[in-house]
Amino acid sequence: MQHTSPMSQTNNTPLVLKMVLLTVAMFGFGFALVPLYDVFCDLTGLNGKVDLVSQEEQVYTIDENRQVGLELITSLNEDMPIIFRAEQSRLKVVPGKFYTVNFVATNRTDREMIGQAIPSVTPGLASAYVKKTECFCFEQQHFNPGERKVMPVRLTIDPALQEETKTVTLAYTFFDITHSADRQ
Repeated sequence: MQHTSPMSQTNNTPLVLKMVLLTVAMFGFGFALVPLYDVFCDLTGLNGKVDLVSQEEQVYTIDENRQVGLELITSLNEDMPIIFRAEQSRLKVVPGKFYTVNFVATNRTDREMIGQAIPSVTPGLASAYVKKTECFCFEQQHFNPGERKVMPVRLTIDPALQEETKTVTLAYTFFDITHSADRQ
């Protein structure tokens, strides 16, 4: 005759149901993260969620009576061994007029590497008014050992930007994705 302890006779059905519900909830949350992230980026301007203009530049009414300060900031992920800067850190732009600004990056290593720049716009609400037709952030950047690259960004600020916004900051952070790109 086999002896069973009182613990082994416990009904596990409620626990199993809770675990299944938790698993379904976790899957649902993971599935919802992409649209939530897009909404977050639209509101804050993080991750460069700016409107892209087709290669043929859209025509805007140029507001010659107004200037907006454009600050260009660069930073590196701690693992990115390059020198990275904007040729100009500040400029005054006329809304509706297109500008080309250059960024310069130099690979300080003796190895090939691949980088990806992630943009962000401050204030976040201004991100909807920054229109880019060309940007090095659209694609991964391949660097040969010691290579120096000049990387242009072609953009305008939509004249519909609120009058109260006097300065827009466009920031880029460069990440080393060499090993990530190798796996693709």
